[in-house]
This record gives sequence, C-alpha cells and structure tokens, in this order.
Amino acid sequence: MHTVRRTVLVTGASSGIGRAIAKQLLNAGQRVIGLSRDLSQFRHPHPGFTGIELDLAKLDAIAPAAKQLLQDFPSLDAVVFAAGFGRFGSLEQFSYNQIEQLLTVNFTAPVFLTRALLPSLKQQPHSNLLYIGSEAALKGSRNGTIYCAGKFALRGFTQALRDECGKSSVRVSLINPGMVDTAFFATLGFAPGKQANQALQADDIANAVSYILQAGPHCVIDEINLNPANKVIEFKK
Repeated sequence: MHTVRRTVLVTGASSGIGRAIAKQLLNAGQRVIGLSRDLSQFRHPHPGFTGIELDLAKLDAIAPAAKQLLQDFPSLDAVVFAAGFGRFGSLEQFSYNQIEQLLTVNFTAPVFLTRALLPSLKQQPHSNLLYIGSEAALKGSRNGTIYCAGKFALRGFTQALRDECGKSSVRVSLINPGMVDTAFFATLGFAPGKQANQALQADDIANAVSYILQAGPHCVIDEINLNPANKVIEFKK
C-alpha cells in the first residue's frame, strides 16, 4: 500500500458504516465530503470535512447535486457508496411504494450518482468507486426478496462497471459485509448476537475501505466478503 492524499465522497456519512468510514478517512488525513439527508447529524466540525445534504430517494436531485459537487471539489477522486437501509418481510407484506423506495435508495440512486460522477473521475490520474454491498448479494434468503434483489443488482452493476472501466483510471470495488452492529437493525425484528464474535463492527468495514483506497493504481481489489467469526441472529420479541 502507498499513502496518498485523497478527496473522498462518502454517502450515508452521518451514521453507521458511512460514519465510521468518514471518521477513519479523516483520521488518516484525507479530505472527506459527507452526504446525508440531514446535516444536523454532523455535530462536530472538522477542517477536513464538508457535509452536503442530499436525499438519495429523490432521483431528480442527484445529477444537479453532482454537478455542483464537481464544481466545488474538482479534486474528487474517490466515492464510497455507504448509504442504504433494510426492510424485510414476505413480498406480499410490501406496499408498492415500499418496494420502489428500497430499490431506489439501495440500487438506483448509487447508479445515478455513479453516472453523474464517472466522466470526471475518468479524468483523474487514479480514482476509486467503492460500493458497500451485503452478504445478501451472495445468496437469496426468505423475507429478503426486495433487499436481496437490490444488493444482487448492485453486485452485478459493479462487476460490469469494473470491466467497462478496465482501460481507464477508475477502479471499481465492492465490499459485502455480513451483519454489522449498527443502528441498521434498530427498526428491524432481528439483530446480530451480542457477543463480540457474533457481529462485525463498522470499523471493520472502514478498515477494508482504507485498504482499497490505498492500494496501488496498478491493481484493483474486485470484491471483499466480510463476516463475523460466529454468525448468530437474535429475533426480537
């Protein structure tokens, strides 16, 4: 690995995995632009951090926001797509609006933002597109029809985009975490086990992100799968 100064856009930077990634990058001296639906979540100013408010569920707002972003930060050379949420249940329990929202935030919005930023990233001498996927992209599971579909789609997208960008300066990577101990599970009916080896920590994902971003420009780290040593699911009463 080699240490270089990067300007990194992190979506979902106000909580969970995205927040851990942003903090670790700042601690390493990187310039971080944090995207969030709610800027009030960024309570501690940092000289290397800029918060930008954007609701990724509003697809029409993505391209104009990306255009302004590139004007304000022409040195942007890496994007980490960490925004997302989960909703689980049998297909018949989903409303049509819930299906649309879940697929929009977890898949369509990252594709829109990638499309808007890609031409500029190709002009950089070395750039990264890094997507936070899920173990749900590797195997379909009961009550995960829509969530798994979005993550499978994201995985297929990154594989195709990696090949498409192979002759450019852009490196495309995907991280598929298992269950991570974050607020992701706060509104769900299940959560990872409480023992230390039964869930990943957000910093585990941030470590993988840092590794990928500091890898030499001559190589691409295609995909990383991370899981807790002992996978345990606890169902809430």
